Amino acid sequence: MHYTFLETPVEYLKGVGSARAELLKKELQLFSFGDLLTFFPFRYIDRSKFVKISEITDDTAYVQIKAKVVRIQTLGSFRNQRLVATIRDESGEIDLVWFQGLKWIADKLTPLQEYIIFGKPTLFNGRFNIPHPELEIPSTPPLPLSETIRPVYGSTEKLKSKGLDYKGITKLMKNLLLNEKFQMPENLTREILNQLHLLNRQDAFTNIHFPKSPELLFKAQARLKFEELFFIQLRLAKQRSGRMEKKTGLLFPKVGDYVNRFYHHHLTFPLTNAQKRVIKEIRADLGSGNQMNRLLQGDVGSGKTLVALMTMLIAVDNHCQCCLMAPTEILANQHYQTISGILSGMDIHVQLLTGSTRAALRRTVRDGLLDGTIQMLIGTHALLEENVRFKKLGLVVIDEQHRFGVAQRARLWKKNEITPHILVMTATPIPRTLAMTLYGDLDVSVIDEMPPGRKTIQTRHVYDQERQKIYDFLRSKIRHGRQSYIVYPLIQESETLDLKNLVDGYQTILSEFSSPEFSVGMVHGQMKQQEKDAVMKQFIENKIQILVATTVIEVGVDVPNATVMLIENADRFGLSQLHQLRGRVGRGQDQSFCILISGYKLSSEAHERLQTMVRTTDGFEIAETDLRLRGPGDLLGTQQSGILNLRIADIVKDEQILQFSRNLANQIIIDDPSLKKEKNDILAQHLNHIEQHSQNWGLIS
Repeated sequence: MHYTFLETPVEYLKGVGSARAELLKKELQLFSFGDLLTFFPFRYIDRSKFVKISEITDDTAYVQIKAKVVRIQTLGSFRNQRLVATIRDESGEIDLVWFQGLKWIADKLTPLQEYIIFGKPTLFNGRFNIPHPELEIPSTPPLPLSETIRPVYGSTEKLKSKGLDYKGITKLMKNLLLNEKFQMPENLTREILNQLHLLNRQDAFTNIHFPKSPELLFKAQARLKFEELFFIQLRLAKQRSGRMEKKTGLLFPKVGDYVNRFYHHHLTFPLTNAQKRVIKEIRADLGSGNQMNRLLQGDVGSGKTLVALMTMLIAVDNHCQCCLMAPTEILANQHYQTISGILSGMDIHVQLLTGSTRAALRRTVRDGLLDGTIQMLIGTHALLEENVRFKKLGLVVIDEQHRFGVAQRARLWKKNEITPHILVMTATPIPRTLAMTLYGDLDVSVIDEMPPGRKTIQTRHVYDQERQKIYDFLRSKIRHGRQSYIVYPLIQESETLDLKNLVDGYQTILSEFSSPEFSVGMVHGQMKQQEKDAVMKQFIENKIQILVATTVIEVGVDVPNATVMLIENADRFGLSQLHQLRGRVGRGQDQSFCILISGYKLSSEAHERLQTMVRTTDGFEIAETDLRLRGPGDLLGTQQSGILNLRIADIVKDEQILQFSRNLANQIIIDDPSLKKEKNDILAQHLNHIEQHSQNWGLIS
């Protein structure tokens, strides 16, 4: 088989072979020469810089020291043996410690020999030491400048066992870059390279792995970060342009009787300015002749459902049906009760369809959808069933869209010949940089204003020792007729994490609130759906005053009477998750409280998370902080973790590059929507290559 250089399987590289190739594939997903070339160093060692032993502090990360070995000793016995070599420079002494390969290392060490030592200092019993450092004898003459900046690659224990630690991978990378066939085809136009003063691709890849100078390393990083972000934005801009160009959307030209009657006679409170702005954006979409593909962001309680309902009324005014899909039966039921209640007396047929809907009613619903008598359908995954068909589906609303897979969502819009308008909603605020990258082909609307009359949830961070005061506080609130959530991070005790677990917590709460005036329930993700729904129903009806739960209550449940959210081991939760949990209270007119309990031992990051929660209730500020602390993969959760598989760019640190690449991509697509012009051939070819080798992560519809 003939391979291009970059497609060549990694086993054909000098120094790899079949056994190492299998490990590289399994451990790092490196299958070809091209994959290896885009496996970038995660840091660099500047071998021209040394520190004195006396300069090492708690904040010191990695150090490079030039010192002599003055003492070598083997301490401990049997499995607890360790090799300790004491080194000295003009400023002081420090121990080097090895726990493995003791004989091999001892044979390499020569007393009074000067070494260059590289490693990470740790503090043990009040003294610094450097465990498992790297050693080499200083070269004479000194290293040339081009060899002083050395790459460090990520590795795994299995790879290290086969000699592929960062040094081993460095050797492979040298073999690859020294290959006479090594060539990185250019993928940016000459115009872009000149305009932005970028390195060509060949030089960028050479200097990202083996920088000839700090300046060339910076230029290589800038070139490759721009390239990565630019092609993401170009792809999204092209998709969006193609969707707009097709003009295949249903035309909703009028806002008719249903919307006007609802607005003037059924809306019991004024819309916020943010809601008005978003409805105006949606109306423009629906009247354009293009298919709407809009993401609606809004914090918990900001009024997204009302905006969705008014959008659904526009669809009904234009003789189309609409549906709203929610991720759980509880949330679907809640939407059904809210919407059918608000629309009472308006002669609009609203129906509910979930997994629990009885067979006879299912048949009635299916018939009503086919003959058009049902105008609004609200439900769960049951809406996706093959035999659920509409006469004319014009609008699909999806609540908490990240809870559904792309393939699941797509089944909904295939239920009409012309793709219906799509409105996807999320109560998880998405930072601007993430929205630009993940949802760049969507139009994004944001409700950034809360309805008047809502009291700000008071948030406090307390320590374990204050637990009894908190329980007394809960009692007083329950005696005044209110309810409370208590959330735990685990269901059962973990051997590795010392956390308050749900089962033990439930027993503690039962004994603490043993009086007949308190009823305690428990809900978690391992319960059957019917069991969860039964407990939640009791809580909604105030038959349970204290609900002990895991994060299954994070999304959707609206219990205005619940005014206290108590989160155990709050330092173990991410910021966005804490914010979502806090949003379960504060749903009514009464003052609500969120209490975050933790131990005294907190990492600096955990402390910042908890202080952020105490300081602000602004979901977007919280999301930005969470993105900075945890990164996009963790922020979106495991379902979305593969979406942003960035190899070198960082959407937080490289926000300016992201914004610039987005603007440039949009300019190019406005000028040449299909990239058919000769000057853009190189961009079109690379984009085509990307689309053949990756999933369509940007497209909602």
